Amino acid sequence: MTTNANDDKSKSHAALQNVRAMMALVRKLQGRRPHLPNIGVMHGPSGYGKTQAAIYAQNKTNAVRVEVGDSWTRKTLMKSILIELGVVPRGTVADMVERAVELLGAEFDRPLMIDEADKLVDKGMIELVREIAECSQAPVVLIGEEALPSKLVKVERVHNRVLDWAPAEPCDREDTRKLAALYVPHLQFTDGLLDRVCDRSEGRARRIVTNLDHISEWARHNGAKTVDESYDGRFFTGDVPKVRNPSRMLRRAA
Repeated sequence: MTTNANDDKSKSHAALQNVRAMMALVRKLQGRRPHLPNIGVMHGPSGYGKTQAAIYAQNKTNAVRVEVGDSWTRKTLMKSILIELGVVPRGTVADMVERAVELLGAEFDRPLMIDEADKLVDKGMIELVREIAECSQAPVVLIGEEALPSKLVKVERVHNRVLDWAPAEPCDREDTRKLAALYVPHLQFTDGLLDRVCDRSEGRARRIVTNLDHISEWARHNGAKTVDESYDGRFFTGDVPKVRNPSRMLRRAA
């Protein structure tokens, strides 16, 4: 689906259950007592909308958010954090850590959000985040796949500093309804079709939006304003389409 930048910004504000869970986690970290840990973790399968929830929380709380890349080093991580903090990165990794601690400590309720935090654990870099969290006392949110908690268990000094865990949940009918209202507001859906979309998408927000787009195309071709369970168009499930008659395709190629 093609949207403009303003549409994308407004559509990131859907109050899905994982958005609410993320906001609750951030507010809990911000409102904690001084003697309590300051790290929170949101974890769950790909496509559940964790990143969109993080972007929503970022916009609401003026958080610093970075998304870790596969090629990142300790220096890349610190440069990215400082750039998001609005300063030019300079010096060694230690210098940049000190500067990040200073800036985050000056606004101790401004969250630091690390998306794809699994990669930091895998690369042995998560202790860098622990150092920033401990020295600045800023709220720190780690976001990653479903294996993130089990990975953190192996890094005791980080695991011991987790205040709370927020498992991302699959979308339900109401989440699907909200996504439909945002992305295809010109269509009406029956509850039965919303359930079907949610089920075929395995509760993954990303796939739900894709399937809503397929239904929108189908409705446009069929002149429909309301779509019910009789919808017989395409569903994207992530499965790779199978060749109907492999032997026939081989004969054609020959």
